[in-house]
Amino acid sequence: MAGMIPQPFIDDLLGRINIVELISSRVRLKKSGGSYKACCPFHEEKTPSFNVIPDKQFYHCFGCGASGNAIVFLREYENLSFNEAVEELARTAGMDVPRDEAIQKQYDASQLLIDALEFASDFYQQQLQKHPLKEHAQQYLSKRGLSSEIIKAYKLGFAPTEKSNLAPLSSKERLKALIDTKIVFSEDGRTPFDLFRNRIMFPIRNTRGKTIAFGGRTLGNDKAKYINSPESSVFHKSHEIYGIYEVYKANRTIDKLLVCEGYMDVVSLAQYGVTYAVAMLGTATNQDNLNALLRHSNHLVFCFDGDTAGLNAAHKAMHNCLPLIQDGVQIQFLLLPEGEDPDTMIRKEGKSSFEARITQARPLSSFFFDVHSEGLDLEIPEHKGLLKNRAEPEINLIASATIKAAIKDQLYALTRRSYKNSKYSNNSKYPYNPKYSKNDRSQSSDNTGFYKKIVTQVSVKRKPDVSVCLALYFYPDKAKTFCEHIESNKLEDQFPIALNFSRFMINYALTTHKDLLISIATDSDNQNYFYTLFDEIEFIPLAEDALQEAHDTLHKVAQNKRRDALLEKSHTQPLSNEEKEELRALSTWGETTIQ
Repeated sequence: MAGMIPQPFIDDLLGRINIVELISSRVRLKKSGGSYKACCPFHEEKTPSFNVIPDKQFYHCFGCGASGNAIVFLREYENLSFNEAVEELARTAGMDVPRDEAIQKQYDASQLLIDALEFASDFYQQQLQKHPLKEHAQQYLSKRGLSSEIIKAYKLGFAPTEKSNLAPLSSKERLKALIDTKIVFSEDGRTPFDLFRNRIMFPIRNTRGKTIAFGGRTLGNDKAKYINSPESSVFHKSHEIYGIYEVYKANRTIDKLLVCEGYMDVVSLAQYGVTYAVAMLGTATNQDNLNALLRHSNHLVFCFDGDTAGLNAAHKAMHNCLPLIQDGVQIQFLLLPEGEDPDTMIRKEGKSSFEARITQARPLSSFFFDVHSEGLDLEIPEHKGLLKNRAEPEINLIASATIKAAIKDQLYALTRRSYKNSKYSNNSKYPYNPKYSKNDRSQSSDNTGFYKKIVTQVSVKRKPDVSVCLALYFYPDKAKTFCEHIESNKLEDQFPIALNFSRFMINYALTTHKDLLISIATDSDNQNYFYTLFDEIEFIPLAEDALQEAHDTLHKVAQNKRRDALLEKSHTQPLSNEEKEELRALSTWGETTIQ
């Protein structure tokens, strides 16, 4: 429904809202000169760096960079959509939100479905406490070790065994909405009947906490242990995440998401304090699922059961991740011991031990080679060829050019010729003694089999232009030096963004990091320029490392340009002795940097 609210109304609304009053009702502000300060609500800090500027109707955190107007604040703080944030502000200001008539009808229809699903959710929760067969459901949940607090937090319920439960309690309008969501079926001449019967009910909620669908776990001998609501106008399973509302409710910021396979895994982990677990809907993680996850966090840890189905799911998830890997995205894989799942594992070993497993999860770059080297012995030349044949088409799917290049380097390292200490070398002083067992999935540096190899962590390199921009961000006083170096060496084509950024700092007389941040916080044009400039920057090094990297980058590119010019000249005319000596020196990367 994006775009359904006219822009003039939004501008008028922002003009009427006092951003200080809005934020102070949620965050304790303290007046500081002409602005207000607080500890940032979007990241942990002890010294206040969150500033609210009344005359600009704007906020900015100098610690984490969060900034925006009243609408942006509500969206981030309360996890609202754009339209929901506008509606909340309009209620505060006593204004009615104008909408296009057709879109208003669509909005109202969606609200009817959600209201009906909320009614169903409340009904299932009541039945867990009041139905004559409630002990049957309660015993199952007790056997699974769930506390009353966690049952309430996730709004678990019980769908009774009777064929029709919801229809007799619904008005004509609500019954139509339930039928539209396909959790109630109606056929000509027959009494409407429920989809979910004799099941533990798991409400699937959106980020606002509204029920949009259900998952149901049978308490009988049904062929399908779990079933989900069919798709409807408010529920598209590839775009939804089970447990995401509870994750936002339990965490101020989401550093990572632990992606599990089942509803019960998520609930059990939350009970033991692992409050960042979610589950995807459906049998496989596809790219729509992954895009939905990446909207909430750039760090995903996939946790799979230690059985054949879990391994297959892990392989599929890895394959689907490849086209989505960008700089700044971190994806890991955690495979549990055979026969275990997150629910059983957390109960056996507790939160600390389970989270220790999470910290040791395999990065995608290593897991990639675990998968493609399955069954191969990389001391056999033919097997190196097989690995190359398997891996290269997959590597080409990777979106990030830097990560793609790094993984290609790993592939080369694994498949290059190596005779030292080979079991096939007559001079080897180490006799071949394979220790790998197909059923042993524990990691060991001695083994070269599936899930065993210790592959060097990928070192992601930034683009040269980006490296210089990062250094300028930390050290604006270097702008003149960098600008002169780029211009004098005619490197404008290689560093267009860095050159513009340098000129921007020179024009605004920005000489300190603080000056740069203040200019961004108080000038909307600078904000727009800054956001566009740093779109591709995800990995942030230490300031000193960024400066050294920029120095080396500028010097290396200048060297390469001069070397290429001399080589080109040598093709058409003889070089002088001085030029030959210079070309010889330029062919090796030196240590000199600009200062």
